[in-house]
Amino acid sequence: MSIDIALYDGHPNGGRRTGPRMLHLSSPGEALTIALARHTDPARHRLGRIDPYGDTLFDEQDAGAAFEEATALLARCTTEAERAAVRELRNLLAECAATPGSRLEFLGD
Repeated sequence: MSIDIALYDGHPNGGRRTGPRMLHLSSPGEALTIALARHTDPARHRLGRIDPYGDTLFDEQDAGAAFEEATALLARCTTEAERAAVRELRNLLAECAATPGSRLEFLGD
């Protein structure tokens, strides 16, 4: 089971005639799913809301708040694969937070 991450310049299926433009697609693999499952709490962390079986959307405000959570998550990772996946996640969160109107879509299995 893995989570893919798509960064859009607007809301996916947001009603624009041309639709949002995908800026980046990442496939960090199962390592991100494992790291999120081990180290996040859905009641306390935005990252814990990411559904490994469905789709989850973050807007730029969610991404900005989740960036600090991802930094803490990186320190708790136990394998290089997990660390690489969380570093990729942090990069996408930072890019989304810095791009007004952008969205991150987490695509679960």
